[in-house]
Amino acid sequence: MAGEAHPESYYTASANAHPEHPELAGEVTADVCVIGAGYTGLSAAINLAERGLSVVVIEAERVGWGASGRNGGQICTGFSSGNEKIEARLGRDDARKLFDISEEGKAIIRERVVRHEIDCDLTWGYFIGADKRRQLADLREEHESLACDYGYTQTKVVETPEAVRRHVETASYIGGLYDGGAGHLHPLNYCLGLAQAAAAAGAKIFEGSAAIGVEAGAKVRIRTARGQVSADFLILAGNAYLGDLVPEIRGKVMPVGTYIGATGKLGENRAKSLIKNNIAVADCNFVLNYYRLSRDHRLLFGGRVSYSTLMPPNLPKAMRGKMLGVFPELADVDFEYTWGGFVAITMERTPHLGRIGGNIFFAQGFSGQGVAFTGIAGKVLAEAVAGQAERLDLIARLPHTTFPGGRLFRTPTLALAMMWYRLRDMI
Repeated sequence: MAGEAHPESYYTASANAHPEHPELAGEVTADVCVIGAGYTGLSAAINLAERGLSVVVIEAERVGWGASGRNGGQICTGFSSGNEKIEARLGRDDARKLFDISEEGKAIIRERVVRHEIDCDLTWGYFIGADKRRQLADLREEHESLACDYGYTQTKVVETPEAVRRHVETASYIGGLYDGGAGHLHPLNYCLGLAQAAAAAGAKIFEGSAAIGVEAGAKVRIRTARGQVSADFLILAGNAYLGDLVPEIRGKVMPVGTYIGATGKLGENRAKSLIKNNIAVADCNFVLNYYRLSRDHRLLFGGRVSYSTLMPPNLPKAMRGKMLGVFPELADVDFEYTWGGFVAITMERTPHLGRIGGNIFFAQGFSGQGVAFTGIAGKVLAEAVAGQAERLDLIARLPHTTFPGGRLFRTPTLALAMMWYRLRDMI
């Protein structure tokens, strides 16, 4: 088997049957080489192959091995930064264009699940809980701005704790925001479905084929341990797992560890008593809790982050404590699975897309919004390869600060900065 097996998780245990892909051996040529077989890379591969280009996708481990196969499965609206910060940087008109692009990302998920018959438990409905009055006030403002400034009318403010319980059975929130246009899915099964769609369109996928060197030029050459790809264009879609392969973009993102637990099966009635209508839920805090139900009636609960490469100690105990803070009635319930992985964040909490030279393109730093935005990111990169770069150029106008401290000190510097936000969550 080429590549390291998927890490143990509920997603791995419930993954659909999927083919293995060979390791790259020898030299191959293609119009486009894509590094990374996650959502972004596979979305780009689908779009490029459907345009008639020859595409090679190389993946260091297995399809969906990184964040695309381990994340919380939450399909969110907009950007982690908030629309107002994008307006301040680009103006209202371009902020509206970017919001519309992000909405197209959600539409791509819906369309691909239907067209390619991807069995990934796609469900719509999302509740954002507020546990402080200032958070509820912020959600009211967001609701009004989304409707008035961005034409998005799928949100509804939930004003009281009693109304909260029509969505989620918890005393944690005084109110919140319901979003009918956001939702959730089984992330690994969605990614495996994208791989099958890419292969059916003609893309060649190689697993266990880590890129170990990139030589820029009129033809880009990408070396692996046993092979080489020569391509007219290169798309970098490794995100938090790209490492030091391309130093030009390394400092714009920070890999952050995120962690999730899956309980044992709760039974249909008990599960539905916790979360109504099978929606996804999250709170408003900077270090947030997010959770949803699985098809087999487990609670999938995420709520830890780390700014080092080390797994937090006593992860199941810490995660369980957070879960009981929301649902104390689950005191008799343990996690059957706990797992984690890395997402890439940017300083501004907006996606980082662009180009290096004339024929190397990249997308990274989705900052917690990757399930929704990666599909449109792959499409935008494919458009740029085909000579239609207007949307890529718009997204690339978003400014991105290099993380301070260099390779050695940027992690502790970020950890200190995050302490301020954690303290703010407590106020």
